[in-house]
Amino acid sequence: MSMIKTPAEIALMREAGRVVATTLQCVREAAAVGVSLKELDEVAAATIAAAGATPAFLNYKPRWAAVPFPGVICTSVNDAVVHGIPNGYRLQDGDLLSVDCGAFLEGWCGDAAISFIVGTADPADQALIDATDAALARGIEAARIGNKMGDLGYAVGGASRRAGYGMLADHGGHGIGTTMHADPHVPNDGRPGRGIKLTEGLVIAIEPMLILGGNDEYFHDDDEWTLRSANGRRAAHSEHTVAITKDGPLVLTRP
Repeated sequence: MSMIKTPAEIALMREAGRVVATTLQCVREAAAVGVSLKELDEVAAATIAAAGATPAFLNYKPRWAAVPFPGVICTSVNDAVVHGIPNGYRLQDGDLLSVDCGAFLEGWCGDAAISFIVGTADPADQALIDATDAALARGIEAARIGNKMGDLGYAVGGASRRAGYGMLADHGGHGIGTTMHADPHVPNDGRPGRGIKLTEGLVIAIEPMLILGGNDEYFHDDDEWTLRSANGRRAAHSEHTVAITKDGPLVLTRP
């Protein structure tokens, strides 16, 4: 699959991105104290189906996974950084919830993630979410023709590290198109002026994953999917699918 997309293909990806954006919005509205992660997964499944799309995560099995992913969305709570399985856990006041969603529409994929507090927010948790959203915004701004991937990675990670946050080791964003994960790898850290040149038509998912306490390390939960921070501190995840165009970065997974 070519990494470069035509304007017509990007337009199709925009429609898939709208489905993802709507699904995340519906899940966020449904998330409340006492609601289970499985119930949120059911909301996502219904929203994606109503749009005539199909979930990208359900039964997804990359080479490293022992079992297929069993949910429509990833629901990662508190010290779970990413890939949390939507199970019977019921949300509690003050939980930090990260929701990742992917969907295919007419053969094209959109992928995005949000983090938010359920109920009463601890100021440190809200600051973590704000920092993660800001890191994503910096990455999007750097997704311009002529920049290099190291410029984008530095935009995401440089200020995040200076602020004292950890960044999930060995993970980052990715190319996206007719498959959910494709080349190139999109790092959340980097050195300006290094890496491949960003060109018109490249579509990537940019996704910072920040951890309180400055530690990057993680471990796999017993479910073999959920990644938890090694220091036990809370984490946040924010993601958009972005096309690099002659007019600047175009976010495909906004409502």
